[in-house]
Amino acid sequence: PGVLTTADRGVKSRGCLSSLSFLFLFFLSLSWRSAADRHVHTRVSVHQLCSGGRCDQNGVRSFLSLIDAETHRLEKHKVSMVFRKLPGVSASGMGLRLSQKFVFLLFLSGLVTLCFGALFFLPDSVRLKRIFLSKTETPPVTVGSGSENDAREHLKRPKDQEHPRGMTSAKGETSTKLKSLSRKPVVSREATEERLAGGKALEDLSLSRSRAESVSERATVVDHHGADTDTFSYAKFKRCLLKPPLGRDYGKPSDPNTNERREKVKEMMKFAWDNYKLYAWGKNELRPLTRNGHLGNMFGGLKGASIIDSLDTLYIMGLMDEYNDAKEWVQTSLDLNSNGEASLFEVNIRYVGGLLSAYYLTGEEVFKSKVLELGEKLLPAFNTPTGIPRGVINLGSGTSWSWGWASAGSSILAEFGTLHLEFVHLSELSANPIYTEKVMNIRKLLNKIEKPHGLYPNFLSPVSGNWVQHHVSIGGLGDSFYEYLIKSFLMSDKTDGDAKKMYYSALEAIEANLVQKSPGGLTYMAEWRGGILDHKMGHLACFSGGMIGIGADDGVPEKRQHYLDLAAEITHTCHESYTPTKLGPEAFRFDGGGEATATRLSDRYYILRPEVIESYMYMWRLTHDPKYREWGWEAVEALEQHCRVEAGFSGIRDVYTTTASHDNMQQSFFLSETLKYLYLLFSDDDLLPLEDWVFNTEAHPLPIIRKSCLQDEATQDKTVAE
Repeated sequence: PGVLTTADRGVKSRGCLSSLSFLFLFFLSLSWRSAADRHVHTRVSVHQLCSGGRCDQNGVRSFLSLIDAETHRLEKHKVSMVFRKLPGVSASGMGLRLSQKFVFLLFLSGLVTLCFGALFFLPDSVRLKRIFLSKTETPPVTVGSGSENDAREHLKRPKDQEHPRGMTSAKGETSTKLKSLSRKPVVSREATEERLAGGKALEDLSLSRSRAESVSERATVVDHHGADTDTFSYAKFKRCLLKPPLGRDYGKPSDPNTNERREKVKEMMKFAWDNYKLYAWGKNELRPLTRNGHLGNMFGGLKGASIIDSLDTLYIMGLMDEYNDAKEWVQTSLDLNSNGEASLFEVNIRYVGGLLSAYYLTGEEVFKSKVLELGEKLLPAFNTPTGIPRGVINLGSGTSWSWGWASAGSSILAEFGTLHLEFVHLSELSANPIYTEKVMNIRKLLNKIEKPHGLYPNFLSPVSGNWVQHHVSIGGLGDSFYEYLIKSFLMSDKTDGDAKKMYYSALEAIEANLVQKSPGGLTYMAEWRGGILDHKMGHLACFSGGMIGIGADDGVPEKRQHYLDLAAEITHTCHESYTPTKLGPEAFRFDGGGEATATRLSDRYYILRPEVIESYMYMWRLTHDPKYREWGWEAVEALEQHCRVEAGFSGIRDVYTTTASHDNMQQSFFLSETLKYLYLLFSDDDLLPLEDWVFNTEAHPLPIIRKSCLQDEATQDKTVAE
């Protein structure tokens, strides 16, 4: 049944043609069979008439011989008439006995049915495109919000919405005091003075950083004097920030011990980067044991994932020589004209997110032009009857399809639900609303369809728009969908009421159905399989402590402290899974007498994941409870002891063994997320303050969009110009 739900009109027509072919050949065989039956029936009737000696036996034999001869002549004539109409078939070659003809026709009809049936059972018509279209041929592409519109409709926008030249078509304690944190902006005189004071403090920077920031200032001047009111102005964006992105002193903590720990994290980043540059430059990731690069098959031929993922981390850490090397590579070597099969989700969160954050932090136009070019290449993935994008896209041809392992050709909740932040910013930078329209259409469909017990299952058909399986998880396959709901609300300057409603409704359903308490008192998120709980929690689900924490301040007043307590309890549970090496397994269970323990060998690995450390960082910012920094330092020491090798950092295969067995992979998200969150954990809160920034699921900071401020700035600019 799951396969049939993806059938389109073309598949139905193939099924009809297959059925008609079978029926034609079947009835043809019956006609021949009926002739044979009539022959036999005639012989039997003559024998019955002559029984009892009423007929002359010689006459009977002569009569039957005449019947046999005439029947043979008629059958031969019928075969000749039928097969004379078939090209390449000789009637004279059909000298077969009737039983042989019958078997032959059954075989032929079965063969035809099998051929057409093979096409019918393909899960999606897109598979036919992959079979019959060459890699270089571009099929007709449409992108629409639930309708099959022309893929190039966004190129027909008014002239003031056109893209630049470079574009192409196509992740404790049960009671915690809630620290007051208001992210609602008020751009007041005091805020302006604070920005000016912060800017004055930045004058003490090193020459290399000053040069990098001068580019940002030049972009500000250009935007201020010559920008069109309908295009993005970097100058207006910077004036609408409440605080300098890098703080008064780059987030340097006043406590010497904390600062020493922060410097250690910075040294780890430089060590990881230097080895990547030495052994894997331009490749996607470093293999530190064999000292070579790894490309993988997730990025569709795109290269340099570790470079793009590291841009903002290098910049906020003040590693300016390394940042400049990365920027130069983007300028000269980042080729977006690939023709491979890419994960829409991975390209979006790593490449699009990384380039967006690099642009917003530095003002470098190269990042803006590259991200707009790449963003447009992702649009054909939305060419489905529902507007729900498929998970895999060929960046060259625009052809898209679903993952082979996904149930019945479905799309994955955590993939199509983790586009909103980046796509809204693509619309901001390009002045083209199509990106926002695409992600808003996803939300519209999700609001329309029924949700079991208020929960969002992990698999959705991009053809029918219905859930395919009732498997719900806050870990893999579902995780970042929920994260992007609350972050969409925050990024909209708390004006996206739809995202807020969806997030708190989902959180209520999660609490009612998934949140559990172990016999030992640990709070965890179970998985839900059609109403049956699986008492397992993945490392990926450990981001939820931070997510619930940042959303606590905007819940109903009587539940705000409850949400913060829940966030602290989940973060505590994830910390308890980090034993005995102080690194955590991929998944841990709460049944069979276990408490936050991986009971299966296949769940014991650690691949440098950031989610637990991410929750430490958020909980530190929200509560300033020193235990979160202590837990973070435990993780630093464990990474140094178990994951650091001679040429970088590597994941390990068993967190319960003190003698490490390394997996020979330095993941790009280790540079983007794990080390960045650790650095922020040991920095002051004014380094990328939460009042101005939200982090995408790859830890790339994206600014809060303050529409009212940007409009006021535009009005002021117009007045000055007049």
